[in-house]
Formats: sequence, structure tokens, C-alpha cells
Amino acid sequence: MKRQELPDVQATKPEIEVGLNRVGVKGVKKLIEIERGGERPYVLMATFEALVDLPGFRKGADMSRNMEVIDEILEIAIQKKTLRIEDICKEAADLLLNKHTYTTRAEVSMEAEFAIREETPVTKRRTQNTAIIIAKAVSEGEKGYEEIGAVVTGITVCPCSQEMMSGRARKKLSSLGLGEKEVEEFLEEVPQAGHSQRGHATLKMESKDSSKIDVIDLIEVARDSMSAKIFNLAKRPDEDYMTYHAHLNAKFVEDCVRNMAKKVVDKFEHLDDEVIVTMNQSNDESIHQHDAYAERIATMGNLREEIKRT
Repeated sequence: MKRQELPDVQATKPEIEVGLNRVGVKGVKKLIEIERGGERPYVLMATFEALVDLPGFRKGADMSRNMEVIDEILEIAIQKKTLRIEDICKEAADLLLNKHTYTTRAEVSMEAEFAIREETPVTKRRTQNTAIIIAKAVSEGEKGYEEIGAVVTGITVCPCSQEMMSGRARKKLSSLGLGEKEVEEFLEEVPQAGHSQRGHATLKMESKDSSKIDVIDLIEVARDSMSAKIFNLAKRPDEDYMTYHAHLNAKFVEDCVRNMAKKVVDKFEHLDDEVIVTMNQSNDESIHQHDAYAERIATMGNLREEIKRT
């Protein structure tokens, strides 16, 4: 019996011939394994997006091809012992562009939770921290770019509320007979209370070739840009350490982004000026119902010029 050909409705003309920028699938979960140059491989549960642009003359995209590409490229990546998550996205984006003959742009992105093995600062207990790692690749024939980034969590302390509390302490210490020098020495050694926030730092870099960018470096720069790192496991000496150092290093949300910019320039001096850097900080305010937010997007060249003038 001859197999009946099914209609390709996606290839027909739509009633309204308007082109669309990004059409495809989101929320595709896949287990992937990333080699780390001799270290134990990282196994990640990643969430993918695979999108193409759609011309106005076509009713729909071939969604099944997007899913087929993700399955195919992940199998290839596992066999090739991939070292970088960006490579998976880049190969998938190139395949999407080739399989969708009507499109001129394809993009594949992924997010995954990433575990960092470390020790607590004082008691030296083995623990793990987590970060969200981000990768994206856009293919446009001869053109295109790759993006790699991370989202991390830390602690910040408000300098404004801390200064108000320091003012209270100055008055009280002076009333107890301490001189101005002794008061200032005390406040420098014992930072006063300030309202603290859980901060979320995002650091991403976009370039034609991201092979010179290590996601571990991005994670460390972002974590070090806040008032203090946090640790999932914390005995009392570790809690004391985190609290003390956070209040010793009070930062506004704006300070965190500027601090990140300085650390990016110092850490990634080998990168080209054309690399685009996205930095943002969002703080879950403890004494307000809103969140505080700051962001900067700039090329490495622009950041270098600004930091040089500082």
C-alpha cells in the first residue's frame, strides 16, 4: 500500500504575511556531559532554546527539525568530549541554519545549574556552591557570535544605612569618654550594622570566538564583586567571617557593577576590545518591598578606557 503524503501546512502562506524574528522551541531539557581537561567531567541538566527567523511568506517553522537538531548535536557533543558549552550551541545553530533553508538566522541558547566545589573560609569544610551558567550562539552564514556567562549569588550591605548606624555609635562612644581617634579606630576595626541583601550578579561576554573565555573565571569575578561570598555550608566561625567581611565591604548595587567592570578589565586583559560585556546586579532588599538593580553593557575597549581614567 502506497504511503500517503501528509500535507506540509507550515510551508503554506499565512493569512497575514508578516515576518517573525524568533520562532522555535523553548524549555527543552537535556542531560549533557562537559569535559574539563583531565578533571572529572561535569554532568549538567541543561535547558535549551532553538530559534530561527521566519519569512513572511511561510506559515510556520519546522518545529520537529529544531528538536531533531538538539538531539543530534548533543549526541555528537558527547562523543567528541566537548570542552565548552558554547561549542554545543554553535554547532546546533549551524545545523539549524542548514536544515531550515528558508531562514537566514538561527540561534541556540542554554542554561544549566553548575556546582562549584570549595571549602568554607574558616572551618575548611568541603562544600558546594551553585551558579547558573549561560551559553548562546547565533549563526548567520559567514556572520554570527557566541555568548558565555554566569549568574551567581552573594551578599551585599548598604553603605547608607551602615553610615547612619556608625553615626549612632560615634555619639555613644564619645559620650563614654573615648576620643575621636579611638572612636575612628574602633569603627574601622568593627564595622557597624547595615541592612543586607542577597545579591544576584550576572556577567556575560559576547564575541565571535569565546574560546579565550573560561566560564569559571566569569563565576569568580561575579562572586568577588559583591560585599562578600556566601557558602551553602557554614559553621558559626564561617558565619562570623561572612558577616564581618560583608560589613567591612559595604556596597551599593551600583558599586557591585562598577567593581565587576574593574575586575573584568584586570582578569581578561587578553581579550579583544570588540568583546561585548554585559554586567548587572539585582539585590533582594531586606527593608523594602522592591529590589535594587544596576546594569552596564559595554565593549572591553570602552571599559578599559573608563577604568584607565579612574
